[in-house]
Amino acid sequence: MNATLQLINARTSTRTFSAQEITGAERETILHAALRAPTAGAMMLYSIIQIEDQALKDRLAVTCDDQPFIARAPWVLIFAADMQRWMDLFSASDVGSLPGVPHLEAPGLGDLMMACSDALIAAQTAVIAAESIGIGSCYIGDILEQAETHAELLGLPNHTLPVAMLCFGHPRAVRPPTPHCTSHVVHTDRYHRLTADELEGLSAELAAMYAPHGLKPGFANYPQSIYERKFACEFMAEMNRSVEWWLRRWVTPQR
Repeated sequence: MNATLQLINARTSTRTFSAQEITGAERETILHAALRAPTAGAMMLYSIIQIEDQALKDRLAVTCDDQPFIARAPWVLIFAADMQRWMDLFSASDVGSLPGVPHLEAPGLGDLMMACSDALIAAQTAVIAAESIGIGSCYIGDILEQAETHAELLGLPNHTLPVAMLCFGHPRAVRPPTPHCTSHVVHTDRYHRLTADELEGLSAELAAMYAPHGLKPGFANYPQSIYERKFACEFMAEMNRSVEWWLRRWVTPQR
């Protein structure tokens, strides 16, 4: 296993940081790597927002599901899907005068998917670059929640959407990586929907991996626990509400 694969294999989320600062040179290295990530048509359909104001970090630590370590992170980046820059450029370039070309007042959901892909590819490239120089990271998906609040806090216009927030810092201590269940994830040629026996086997594998000391009272199997904790919960209801808000906003023309 070469050094890059070893790094990927050992990577784990970092939520406790040492007092060591991230230097300007290290930040530039990570940003350079992110900006070199693959992007649809070389359009770079994303923007990166650096959070430097401590008061804003403190606020995000509350609005992103009350996670105090966000406020303590030495460096916070938000990766946003961004078609606003291109829509403004198109308007300034008078694309409406092109003969036989339809005039679009707002990007579509296909544009959003491409922009989200661009943003997430850049984010993960930043993660691996940071890891290679000894800087840990943690994804914060909760930036999608509290949509109205986050749009106002970050000054996000209609045709943007904060796909992910990343906290960076030198780890206070190195911990072993979280195991990942790999069974039934890779398919060949066509999607394979799991049979009843395969689902039972997967449930047992997940329980052995993530609940080796047994389930909490009230749960018959591990999927029930995950359903109650991650899907049928208040934060996911808020996540779904906010994402619907972001989607409506994305396709609304901005004057």
